[in-house]
Amino acid sequence: MQILITGATGGLGASVLSHLHSVLPPTSTLIASSSRPSTAPSFIARGIKFRHADYSDPATLRAAFTSIGKLLFVSSNTFDNALRTTQHRNVIEAAKAAGVGHIYYTSLAFGGHTDTSQINVMAAHLATEAMLRTSGLRFTSVREGVYAEAFPLFLDWYPGTEVVQLPGDGPMAFASRAELGEATANLMLSGEFDGQEVVLLSGPWALTLSEVAKIVAEETGRPLRVEIVEGGEEYVRRKVEGDVGRKSEFFFRSRVSWYEGIEKGDAGTMSGTLREVLGREPRDGGDVIRGLLRESKGEYTWHQNYKKA
Repeated sequence: MQILITGATGGLGASVLSHLHSVLPPTSTLIASSSRPSTAPSFIARGIKFRHADYSDPATLRAAFTSIGKLLFVSSNTFDNALRTTQHRNVIEAAKAAGVGHIYYTSLAFGGHTDTSQINVMAAHLATEAMLRTSGLRFTSVREGVYAEAFPLFLDWYPGTEVVQLPGDGPMAFASRAELGEATANLMLSGEFDGQEVVLLSGPWALTLSEVAKIVAEETGRPLRVEIVEGGEEYVRRKVEGDVGRKSEFFFRSRVSWYEGIEKGDAGTMSGTLREVLGREPRDGGDVIRGLLRESKGEYTWHQNYKKA
């Protein structure tokens, strides 16, 4: 059976690919894909086949998905929900045309097992799940927990930050991205959860963003104060004026719904499935964050916290 991994150059896709590559026999047909053909040599050098797959180019998708038994459909990384929905529709239609056997879609854990989250990015994931349901394809939506590695994005924290401004706070069941990748690979290999449309992989413990800020202060030895900003408009104004990463007003406006959802508990659902699929106790999000700060000597950064070049 041929297995294709989309988004193989991204963090989660690369993690899933690496784990599959480490456990599958050399004769297995594991295929990486990317929208950038220039990345092909790096995969071929590892003995992994490559196919070009651009979510905005349906012809490349149909060709890439030919004879694929299992497809890891990594969500588009755009923050534009309309564009994300269009790209995801392209993937689903191409997978159906190519006769893909089973799709594993990387969704998000906002809202836990429910479909009630009003966080704007989750709306795109729920729309994709709805498209998968009506497609007739066999699929599993893997609702991936919030990456502990992305904590700077949620705090809008940089190594020189002294005050974290948030429009809301609440519990977040952070998980290690590497463990989410391993668990997703295990799901694809075992097929144990193939009968479930939704599988929730979230961390074993929930931390508020204020608690994360306390960890940052402890590990860096630098003071860090949390300030709750009343009102979305005031939050956007302050962030646009002083963001170190030079992110856009659109970015911060879209984030307001994230904090509203976090405050309601949308990111706080803890699930034992990650433990079950890994076959061991997953790492606590707080420990992951401490490790990142220690390893970087307090200079840790996250790529999405900066305006794209």
